[in-house]
This record gives sequence, C-alpha cells and structure tokens, in this order.
Amino acid sequence: MRPVYITKTSSFLPNDPVHNSEIEDYLGRIGDKPSKAKDLILRNNQIKTRYYALDKEQNVTHSAYEMAVESIERLYGDGIDADTIELLAAGTASQEMIMPSHGVQIHGEMGGTANSEVVSFAGSCCSGIHALKYCQMAVATGDKNNAVAVASERLSAWMRASFFTDEYENLQMLQENPMIAFEKDFLRFMLSDGAAATLLSDKPAATGTSLRIEWIELTSYANTMPTCMYAGAEFFNGELLGWTRFPEKEWTSRSLFALKQNTKLLGDNIVKLGGKFLMDVAGKRGLTPDGIDWFLPHLSSMYFKNKIFSELESLRFLIAPEKWFVNLPNVGNVAAASAFLMLDELVKSGRLKSGEKILIMVPESARFSYAYVYLTVC
Repeated sequence: MRPVYITKTSSFLPNDPVHNSEIEDYLGRIGDKPSKAKDLILRNNQIKTRYYALDKEQNVTHSAYEMAVESIERLYGDGIDADTIELLAAGTASQEMIMPSHGVQIHGEMGGTANSEVVSFAGSCCSGIHALKYCQMAVATGDKNNAVAVASERLSAWMRASFFTDEYENLQMLQENPMIAFEKDFLRFMLSDGAAATLLSDKPAATGTSLRIEWIELTSYANTMPTCMYAGAEFFNGELLGWTRFPEKEWTSRSLFALKQNTKLLGDNIVKLGGKFLMDVAGKRGLTPDGIDWFLPHLSSMYFKNKIFSELESLRFLIAPEKWFVNLPNVGNVAAASAFLMLDELVKSGRLKSGEKILIMVPESARFSYAYVYLTVC
C-alpha cells in the first residue's frame, strides 16, 4: 500500500457573511413573524456569522455543485486541472436532486475534455469523510495517482420560510397562535452553506504543507440507535416513513422535506457514543492524547464543546483546550463540508509544524455515525 498525502486544501463560502441580526432577512419569517426560538438557539450555538447561497429576496445565488466546483478550481495548478483529476469523490447532505448524483453534477460543471471516475456519497455530516476515505484507498492501492475529495452544502434550501407556509397556514386553521415545532425551527439557525475540497496524491507536494493520512476510521450505531435527524420523511405511528409513503398533498402541509432533529435524543447520545468510538479507535490504533497536537472536532453547536471536553476527561483521554481548533462561530455548521473547512483554515493559518499530528472528529446525528481522521504534517 502506498502512502497517501493531502497535498492541497481549498474552500469556498458564498457571498458575504450573514450576521445573527440578518438571518431572517435571508431565510424569511414564518408567518411574517420573527422566530420565538431564535435567540435561545443562537445563545447556545454561539454562531456569530454564517454563509448563505441566497440573497435577501431568497433567490439562489449558487447551487451545491457550483460551490463544489469553485472549491475544486482552487486546487488547480502544478499540473492539476479538470483534465488531470483521475478520481472525484463528493459528499453532501443537501444534494440538489435525487438524480443525477451530486458527484456527476459537479463533474458536469467542471468542464474539461477528459473523462474521470466519479463517486457520490449522500447522507449527512460523515459523507465528506466517506469521500475522503474512498480517495485514500484508491491512491493507496495504486488504482489512481491523484484524487479529489469534495464536500458541499446548500442547506439554506431547506430553511427558507416559504418552505413552511402551507404547514403554518394549516396550523393557523387549528389554533390561534400556530408555531412551527422546535425540532424544525431549531435547525434554521444552525446550518450554513459552503464547500471545501482536498487533493490527494501518493507523494507530498514539492512545496508547502502536505498532510500524510495515517488512518481513517468510521462506524455506525444505527443497529442500536433510532433515527435522530431526517428529511424527506416523517414519523407515522412510531415508524419513520419516506416521502413516497405520503399523499402528495401532505408533502407541503407536513413540511415533509424540512430538516428535523430530535434534540433530546441528540443531547443524550451524540457525545457519549462519540467517546465510545474514540476509545475503540484508540485501542485499535494505539492513539493517546500525547499523540495529538491539533484536535478538529466538527461541532453543530458550541454548546457541545464543554460536553465533549467533560466526556474526554471522564474517559481519561483529555485533549488540552489549546490543541482544539474550531471555526464554527465564524462559518456556521456546514455539515459534510465542516471538517474540510476547518482543515483548510488551519493549513492556511501557517501554524502547522512538520511532524505534528492532527485528529479530526466528525459526529453525524442522522442515526449516529462517527468518523475520526489522523494526519501527520509533512
């Protein structure tokens, strides 16, 4: 097996940063009323700015695959362009359509004249790491000499007020003060748009910082855990049913395609299971806190930072606060792209030193999946 290096990172965030006071100027107000939950949610998540591929009239400015292309093009140079990329692997939680796949839509926007292998991973936050691991294995086995893993999200598509109009009006007929359920309103003030990409090769870059991939570990607890976050589905008589199981007229009256999250289930399990998997990985890989110089945890909310720190402390696997690198308050939660965005910002900060070790953590609440990535700075 050949060594595999991340030789370049990139990112793309659409338009100008959106401050907390402007969120509903972009997403709209459900029932023309400000959200009652917004201030509480923002106080807990501590996000100050985020990015939307929208203007204030809710017009789409960039698709998820267009943002992916923007980030990929920032990897070009030194012999890399649309015609020399041998493998493109894409991950997203917000693909623009059911078919064609997210990956081939990105490839179609890239132009160029050469064909390429393209693979797509759709799901939630771990899908970007799935793409990265596919690229790593392809290069490690010698099947490819280079590969690009990209993650992009246009989560604002599911957060616009117009998405909830029919449900709101239906509720208004039933009660005097209708209010969209907290499980839906919650995510409107958590999520953000953007894209980030990594270039992989079997050799480090001639100049600049490269990151050798030591290992990537992923797991799912779906065999023991219920669904926590979902879209295009709804619980009916205790069973999660997909959108095809409901009459068309209910798709909008139920806001069936809105993102929903069981916040109690999330709070009770997301940190605990992440710690359990970390201990499994540490035992398998011989990982210790002393072997970590930088810790990049994907956080959906800064609320979880202290929860994770306490969990690591209880597991006797404490990672010192000065080793943590988080950019959630500035870019928001960009789901599958978040880990790549953190890595790109850290690489470009100039703070990395040769030989340092980076641990990336990505939890996924959909049905509780987790990823850990271990890198060495070269």
